[in-house]
Amino acid sequence: MRSDIMKTGLGRAPSRALLKAMGITNEEIERPLIGIANSANELVPGHVHLDKIVEAVKAGIRMAGGTPLEFSTIGVCDGLAMGHAGMKYSLASRELIADSVEIMAMAHPFDGLVLVPNCDKIVPGMLMAALRLNIPAVVISGGPMMTGRFKGKKADLITVFEAVGKVKADDMSLEELAVLEEKSCPGCGSCAGMFTANSMNCLTEALGLGLPGNGTIPAVEAARIRLAKKAGMKVMDLVSRNITPRDIATLEAFKNAIAVDMALGCSTNTVLHVPAIAREAGLQVDLNLFDEISARTPHICSLSPAGPNHLEDLDAAGGVQAVLKQLVEGGLANPEVLTVTGEKLEKNLEDAVITDSGVIRPLINPHSPFGGIAIIRGNLAPDGAVVKQSAVDPSMLKNKGIARVFDSEETAIEAILDGRIKPGNIVVIRYEGPRGGPGMREMLNPTSALAGMGLDRQVALITDGRFSGGTRGAAIGHVSPEAAHGGLIAFVKDGDEIEINIPEKRMDLLISDEELARRKTAWNPPEPRITSGYLARYAAQVTSAAQGAITIDKKSAG
Repeated sequence: MRSDIMKTGLGRAPSRALLKAMGITNEEIERPLIGIANSANELVPGHVHLDKIVEAVKAGIRMAGGTPLEFSTIGVCDGLAMGHAGMKYSLASRELIADSVEIMAMAHPFDGLVLVPNCDKIVPGMLMAALRLNIPAVVISGGPMMTGRFKGKKADLITVFEAVGKVKADDMSLEELAVLEEKSCPGCGSCAGMFTANSMNCLTEALGLGLPGNGTIPAVEAARIRLAKKAGMKVMDLVSRNITPRDIATLEAFKNAIAVDMALGCSTNTVLHVPAIAREAGLQVDLNLFDEISARTPHICSLSPAGPNHLEDLDAAGGVQAVLKQLVEGGLANPEVLTVTGEKLEKNLEDAVITDSGVIRPLINPHSPFGGIAIIRGNLAPDGAVVKQSAVDPSMLKNKGIARVFDSEETAIEAILDGRIKPGNIVVIRYEGPRGGPGMREMLNPTSALAGMGLDRQVALITDGRFSGGTRGAAIGHVSPEAAHGGLIAFVKDGDEIEINIPEKRMDLLISDEELARRKTAWNPPEPRITSGYLARYAAQVTSAAQGAITIDKKSAG
């Protein structure tokens, strides 16, 4: 066992003494030691209940003859960090989470790992660690939040974000907003729509590193606790068979996950996280692969914010396994890949069935013949940009408008809420990329304000920052190269004409080469916004969004 180097033999008597100081018996020391990375805290609704999930995991490990040893990781709530400097730390926390799990598992050589995340950045951070360490591991998420109800309709966190714009547009009173605040998020779990957290939890299942049901079983259901116990038992099976994450997360498995991404209409943030996760396995997953898979994979599930359904509806309709079965039957996913069940995907899918074809449509009757995400290029984004095309109104798929340029999210949201953005404008928010932000903030506030004010069918938004999975409308993010690197977005001026053509996957600034050359000559790179602490180090090491916004040691990278 891997843990023997820490606990076995004469020279390890001091280590055994330390374990016994915590009440651990000789019998427990002799068993496989399983580390549990718990990201529970009292700040994140998706994580506030993870202590209960972890207790169930421990029960499963003990039932299967192992000894669980729990440790903690950090977790940022994107909703609470939204719209202020705190959001700069969200994406950057992904690398710290991966590093912290690596540190604990290398300092204390576990025989296996169970990773317990739920929300944005924590899921990909833990997946990155699992593939980096490559010891037997299972991921078990905390599950999605149930949907709220307001005035007889479904409501979720995005309903509240968009309500701010409705209040500004006099379409909702402050009293109604106060009621909505009480009703929209009824309890624990990752926010109820197909936002980034649930996107990544579903893709974890599709990748094979989470058990069937990981992405969709609601947080409050007993089935989630049972699944956690199964995860604890299953990691012991993986340890005994020495099945590791890289045995499971092969290139074919990543292709399966991206196909599910396109079928579900997941968050654009998956285009940042999946390449970063794959890189830890020594695999190259780039924007071109997303583009190729999107072109052949129909969008068959319309989930909030693009459509009326939520994760509880997807779960009741058959969940990720039912989606995968349909993709396999259509030749769009590989059934031969291994999963953490210890079986190939085709075995897992034997009992999968679609129980509601309104939620999971057949491939012959999709919402769109193309995937939920499109990769946009053109002179404004030669290295690529990303749009959740499944959440764009058809009238905005082709658009030519006048640029309104802002050098920060704060100035843009102020202009939107003050009524200074008009139909036909294209809002450009720059210097919010991985390096320029730093931290590549999500732009949910401005996109929700536009939607709430009824402008999402008349105004597009372009940024070198990123969007929440809750964003809808013609919102194009991840523009690469970013402004801070001298990308073309740095040279856009108020009044410029921009042409967007999502079906043709292009986005172009319509100015002459001569005018562009003049602007470049007059441009000076901006001074760093943050010059000390973690974000200063992050900005110095982070790559572009097109490369997954990973951090590298620039010196060692040459």
